[in-house]
Amino acid sequence: MVTSKRQNENILPLPTITQIPQPTVADQVFDALRRRILSLELPPSTKISEAEVARQMGVSRQPVREAFKRLAKLGFLMIRPQSGTTISLISEDAVMRARFIRKALEGKTCRRACRTITDSGRDTLAALIEVQQAAVAKGDRAAFHDADDAFHREICVIAGVEYVWDLLEETKAHMDRIRMLSLDSTSQQIALQEHIDLFDAIISNNPDEAERVLNQHLSRILFLIADLKAKDHNYFTEATT
Repeated sequence: MVTSKRQNENILPLPTITQIPQPTVADQVFDALRRRILSLELPPSTKISEAEVARQMGVSRQPVREAFKRLAKLGFLMIRPQSGTTISLISEDAVMRARFIRKALEGKTCRRACRTITDSGRDTLAALIEVQQAAVAKGDRAAFHDADDAFHREICVIAGVEYVWDLLEETKAHMDRIRMLSLDSTSQQIALQEHIDLFDAIISNNPDEAERVLNQHLSRILFLIADLKAKDHNYFTEATT
């Protein structure tokens, strides 16, 4: 009996190939600039040019242009064709909008996570708290900020609504800069303790307490703004409300 070529192909065992996405040049430029804006290595009102960034990073202007557009969409850059590009001032109104949106979406997310958390989710959150504790001990603001974001994102994953964090990332740029500006030892300790309290509420399946702790955590931004404006109001645009 003759076996067809197609039959032979069907019985051939083949491994599954896992594709690992690689960051593009534009992604790398975006990440580098975003970190420098958050850390205030590039403070508000600083002028920045595509040509200079491309020269320093050894890339063409096209990926830099793409990164600039993404940063502008998030609210980090002001691109004015006639007068150049500058790091944007921190918008107090944008911070308030982001806080409102985060309270609404993350409040529901935390309540849902109380019902859906698994042992794996609990272990992941616990590990992220340990990363935050290590960052506090080292005084590493950037590491704490990254672990803070990862903690909130993981709650969305546990709740089965990871897309919520994708939406929030597009609204919280100015809020992130407030957080980085205010991340001294004391504020990191307070934020860490609030994360621990939120973790305890979620693993205890207590949605009311989880939402209460989250609201308290996000409302602390009001005091941070007042304190920072007293030190350097030049970083902020005037609030309209």
